[in-house]
Amino acid sequence: MPYILRVDEVLQHAWDALPPSASAELTNAMINVCEDPLGATTPYGEDDGVMRTLALQSVMAVLMITHATRHVRILQITHIG
Repeated sequence: MPYILRVDEVLQHAWDALPPSASAELTNAMINVCEDPLGATTPYGEDDGVMRTLALQSVMAVLMITHATRHVRILQITHIG
């Protein structure tokens, strides 16, 4: 069963403001994250299985994985060009 993606309004605007190629890259990667959050990401600091980093060619995102409720929440989106 896939995880459910949660994005607050401010981060949704940041995602929408990305260049089209970066937005598509993040969208495709988040599909994979929702299927396998630990396999598609790397630890953010200490590997606690909760705070994760998604590092792509043009975008980085910090994620919080809540396994009990099967949610993935985006905490930060950074366009890196």
